[in-house]
Amino acid sequence: MKYPKEYLDEIKIRLKVSQVVGQSVKLKKRGKEFIGLSPFSNEKTPSFTVNDEKGFYHCFSSAEHGNIFDFLMKTKNYKFGEAVRELASNAGMPPYRFTKQDEERQNRWKTYNAILEKYTNFCHEELVSGKHPEVFEYLHKRKTMKKEIIFFKIGYASGSTDFVEQLTKEFNEEQINSSGIYYFDKNKKKYIDRFRNRIIFPVKSLNGSVLAIGGRTLSKTIFAKYINSPETEFYKKGNNLYNINAAKEFRSKSEEIFVVEGYMDVINLHKFGIQNVVANLGTAMTERQLDLIWKFFKNPIICLDGDESGQKAALRAAERLFPLMKADFNIYFLTLSENLDPDSYINQEGKESFIRLAESKVEIQNFVWNSYYQDVDKNNPHSLTLFEKRIKALCNEVKDKTLAKYFLDSFTQKINELTPNLNFRKNNFIKFKKANSPLQQTKDVYKQRSRFEEKELKEFSILFLVINSLDIFRKNIELISEMTFSSKKINEFKQKLIDYLLSEKFFERKKLEIEDFDQKFKNIINMININAPVKIIYKNKSDTEIVSIFNEIMSEIKKIELQKKIEFLEDKVSLNLDENLYSELLSLRNQLKGG
Repeated sequence: MKYPKEYLDEIKIRLKVSQVVGQSVKLKKRGKEFIGLSPFSNEKTPSFTVNDEKGFYHCFSSAEHGNIFDFLMKTKNYKFGEAVRELASNAGMPPYRFTKQDEERQNRWKTYNAILEKYTNFCHEELVSGKHPEVFEYLHKRKTMKKEIIFFKIGYASGSTDFVEQLTKEFNEEQINSSGIYYFDKNKKKYIDRFRNRIIFPVKSLNGSVLAIGGRTLSKTIFAKYINSPETEFYKKGNNLYNINAAKEFRSKSEEIFVVEGYMDVINLHKFGIQNVVANLGTAMTERQLDLIWKFFKNPIICLDGDESGQKAALRAAERLFPLMKADFNIYFLTLSENLDPDSYINQEGKESFIRLAESKVEIQNFVWNSYYQDVDKNNPHSLTLFEKRIKALCNEVKDKTLAKYFLDSFTQKINELTPNLNFRKNNFIKFKKANSPLQQTKDVYKQRSRFEEKELKEFSILFLVINSLDIFRKNIELISEMTFSSKKINEFKQKLIDYLLSEKFFERKKLEIEDFDQKFKNIINMININAPVKIIYKNKSDTEIVSIFNEIMSEIKKIELQKKIEFLEDKVSLNLDENLYSELLSLRNQLKGG
């Protein structure tokens, strides 16, 4: 039976990986990680690492990788349930009690999986027995070798009634129907195989259990070339990926994975030794599929067919996935030659050519830009306006608002390059001479920003708003007077700024004169103007909108502070399993969720 995700997550919160592993492996702290001798191989030089922040261990000598549950299963030969019970006990948690409904669902899963496994085995035997030479002839034309037929357990559903007759002796009508393989024809009074006369591709879960079937017809007269299992209690197309069970084992060798469209694309790339490949089961790429990929690979490369419909599908995928982008992960797009899919490309051009082509992959933001820009009439202001609005609207959909600002900053720099004669700066901005091109300047800014923590960048944004909206913050001086910043020198500058706002000089000039500040504070002003992420979205805003932006950034700063408190408590809870500390931790986590 499956344990609820919330229960397993709570165990992970209470127990650090180093705490569990450290009971059997001597670990030494090295930076953010721990290192020790591998429990999986006989070694003299330590190659076994533990990362509490990411929640896993990794052994470079044996390629073993996993979380605290995996560690007990592999080192103590525990079953998953045994590992959960021991770790829950160590974490001071009561054992999980399964309900009657849980048991019933688990029994339904066992029946469902048993039928699919038996069907897969039967169809595979039908194919490899040589009874259907026309199927082997088709696979030979598609350059699919016997090695791949066995590895992917490809089969053939001949439509024979022998197998279903065997099933009826072991399973009832409801169980057979719920498998999605057969349906009962009341007129003919017999079971009909949904996949009859089709090549069979088993779809497996992460642990290798068959949970669905894909079928490819050999007939040219049947409209539906491919069909898939209907969605069932245990199978949702948008939650799964073809070959993810095998591809995930490649994660220790690469952070990249190819995402293709069809079963044959996966099979033939695999034939050429490209094991880090999955297919999206004929669905538009979903958030759940992306999260599943990111669980094992940081950099998916979406590689759809090179024809017009394939590229349109790629753009739709980019628009759908762009709002889901995260700071630590990426998405790339790879464009194939016209009318070629990954299967035909690698069979024609070979592995080396495909690997070289993969080097031309494009980051998602550049893919979107290029796709939108190719439809723009460069001499038409209306076309350029719609293009700019379309780009900015997509940035506004990005859930990670900090990342959204950087995307918008990058896009705005590119837009400025398209229209060099337009003045995008306002007179009330403090101006500094540009030494480099806009593109180089953006690169320099990103490099410099990387020196600061997220909270510091948001504080720069707060001060940037104040510097460039003096009248507004003079009227609302209480907004900044009680703020405490991360560094002593920034707090000193804040006080200097408040004094300036209240001085006679300000009432005379109504603007900031950098000459009135010491060199130390001039450097701070310069640093703020260069590094404040808010400076792009600041433009053309009303007084009310400026205050609203200020409040939004302040809210984000509070969330960062709250997250730091949570991380501090998580460390304490992992060392001291105190219920009061844990209650406080849960309270803080609820505050963070509630915004």
